[in-house]
Amino acid sequence: MTSTNTKPSIAPPTSGPSKSAHKKSSPQQKPRLGWGKLCLTMLIPFFLVTVMGLAYLGAFHQPAPHNLQVAIVGDTAATKVFAQSLKDEAGDSLSVRTIATPDAARALVADREVAAAFSMEKSSATLFISSAASETNAGITQKIFMPIAYAQHLPFQVEDVVPTGEHDSTGQGIFFLLVALSIGGYAGSVPLSGFMGKVKLPTRFVMAAASGAVVSTIALAISGPIYGVLTHNLAAIWLISWLYATAITTIGMGLHPILRHWTTATLTLCFVALNFTSSGGIFMPEVQPGLFAALNAFWNGAAWLHAVQTLTYFPSQGIGLDILKLGLWLIAGVALMILTHTWSDRKTLLADEDAKISEVEQTVAA
Repeated sequence: MTSTNTKPSIAPPTSGPSKSAHKKSSPQQKPRLGWGKLCLTMLIPFFLVTVMGLAYLGAFHQPAPHNLQVAIVGDTAATKVFAQSLKDEAGDSLSVRTIATPDAARALVADREVAAAFSMEKSSATLFISSAASETNAGITQKIFMPIAYAQHLPFQVEDVVPTGEHDSTGQGIFFLLVALSIGGYAGSVPLSGFMGKVKLPTRFVMAAASGAVVSTIALAISGPIYGVLTHNLAAIWLISWLYATAITTIGMGLHPILRHWTTATLTLCFVALNFTSSGGIFMPEVQPGLFAALNAFWNGAAWLHAVQTLTYFPSQGIGLDILKLGLWLIAGVALMILTHTWSDRKTLLADEDAKISEVEQTVAA
C-alpha cells in the first residue's frame, strides 16, 4: 500500500487591502455658480433703467415755460399795457417785450431771439412762430395766445416765419440724426477699447478718428440723400458730425481702462440719458427743469444740434460757439486717452517690477 505524501500548497502572500481602498472617494466638487458676480453684473441694467427713467421722465413729463421769450407787436400805450398785464399774469413763465412792427417781429423770430411774436389788430390776431427753431415751443405759444384772441372775438392765424423742411415736417429729424451719431460714437468705442491694448497711442487716435468718419458718413447718407432731411451744407454738417462722434469715441476709449465693463453704462448715462434730454431736440431748455436747461449750455449734443439746425434753417447766423464747445469735448477725450494710457503703462511697469522682485526673493530663498 503506497501512500502519497502531498505537501500542502502554500498560497502566495497577499497584500492587505491598500489604504486607498479604505479611503472613501471624495465627492466630486461642484462648480461655483458665481451668484455674487451675477448680482454685480445685474447692477448695470438696474442702473440703466434708473438713470433713463429719471432723465427722460424728469426732462419731458411736465414741460412748463420758464422765462420764455415772447414779443407783442405795437408801439401804442394800449400795447404796452397789454404786454405788462400779460407779464404780470404769467409771472416767471414769460419774458415779454414789445416790438414796433410785424416786420420787426418776423426778424426777431427768424433770429431765434423770441419764441413767438403776437400781433393783435382790429380785425384779426396773428402769431409769428418758427417751427424750424422749435415745434414744441410753437405749440406752447399757440396755447398761450389763442385764448387771448378768441376772448377778443378775433380770428386767430399762425404765420410760420421759418418753417421746417419738406421732408422733416416735425422738425425733429435733426434730433434723430443726433441719436444715430451718439449711438454710433459710443458703440464704436467698445470694440476699439478691446483692441487698443495691441497698438500704440497714436494708432488709437487714428482708429477713433476713422470710426467717427465712418459713423458720420453713414448717418449723413441716411439723413441726406435717402430721406432728404438735410439738403444743403452737407460738408460742414459732416465735419461737425465727425467732431461730435469722434469726441464720444475717444471718451469711451479713455474711460475703458478704468471703468471696464461699466464703460458702456457710463457712456449711456452721459450721451443718452443726459445728452438727448438736454439737447433741445424735443423741448427747448426754457420749458425744461433747471438741470437740463443748465446742461444745454455746454453739453456736446446741444452744441451739435444747434450748429446743424443753424446750418440747415438759419444759415446767416454763426456757429462759432458751438464749434468751440465740440472742440473742447474732443480735447477732453484725447486728454483722457493720454492720461489712462499713462496710468495703464505705469500700472503695468509696477506689476513687472513686483514680479521681478518676487522672482529674486524666491531665488534667494532657494
